[in-house]
Amino acid sequence: MKTEKELHIRFNAPLNPEDTETQTYGCRANNPDICGNCYIEGVCAFSSKDNVCRKPSSAWKRQYKKLKGDIL
Repeated sequence: MKTEKELHIRFNAPLNPEDTETQTYGCRANNPDICGNCYIEGVCAFSSKDNVCRKPSSAWKRQYKKLKGDIL
């Protein structure tokens, strides 16, 4: 199991293979403690067995496209 520090990934860090427009590997929130989905089983990266956040911020979709190279 990864530590919280290992799962807290910078918002502008390169994409991980598990990242999509609707989910992120690890948590990309600037402050995970104020995330409304923090520690919800099966939703939050910190409490999911696969370490995937299934409800990233609303800004993630645009950031994903930017990191993927679809938006300059």
